[in-house]
Amino acid sequence: MTYIVNDNCIACKYTDCVEVCPVDCFYEGENMLVIHPDECIDCGVCEPECPADAIRPDTEPDMEKWVEFNRKYSIAWPVIITKKDPLPTADEMDGKEGKMDLFSEAPGEGG
Repeated sequence: MTYIVNDNCIACKYTDCVEVCPVDCFYEGENMLVIHPDECIDCGVCEPECPADAIRPDTEPDMEKWVEFNRKYSIAWPVIITKKDPLPTADEMDGKEGKMDLFSEAPGEGG
C-alpha cells in the first residue's frame, strides 16, 4: 500500500503533510503536491494532516490512475520538505469539484 495525492489538492496546495513525512516523499508542482509511491513507507501520518482531504490510500477504489499520476509528477518535480503557506485560492477552492481543468504540470520551487 502507498498513499497518493488526488485532485482535491489542486489550487489549494496545503503543505501540512510534508512537515510530518518521515521519508520526504512529497514533490511540489506549481499548484499541487504529489507523493512518490515508491518512496512512501505507508505510515499514514500525512493523511490526517491534509485540510483538503486530498491524501488517500491506494487501496481505495479507482486509485490506480492516481498512483501513476503521482509517480509521473514526483519524477518531474522537486522534493518539498518544508511547510509553506497554502495558495491564496486555498480556502475558496477547498472542496470544489472538477479541479483537473486547473492543474498545472509546471514544477514548484521545492525546498
